[in-house]
Amino acid sequence: MAEKSLDDTRTFATMVAAKQGWELNPDAEFTDSLLEGLTVNWNRYGYFLCPCRDTEGSREDDAAVVCPCTFSHADIADYGHCYCGLYLKAGFSASGKVPGGIPDRRFSKS
Repeated sequence: MAEKSLDDTRTFATMVAAKQGWELNPDAEFTDSLLEGLTVNWNRYGYFLCPCRDTEGSREDDAAVVCPCTFSHADIADYGHCYCGLYLKAGFSASGKVPGGIPDRRFSKS
């Protein structure tokens, strides 16, 4: 498994956002910290584990929270951003909104 650089991860996240019709969080410092976490997780586990969540111990157990997580579409539809705030609904930041805390669907009972 080849290690990823921060630039590799930024390219990945930018491509995901473009493909989904999302935008990356415009807060450069915040976004860089998330991208650094994704890079560390790739280099540690071999997959882009969401940097805002702990590993369950294997790729199979973590499958739901590999970036972009399976909850991101619903979170973006309901809240305008994903759980960690990396991906935003198009126009979210232009409207003056900023990501806030949202429930973690990974462990919700619904």
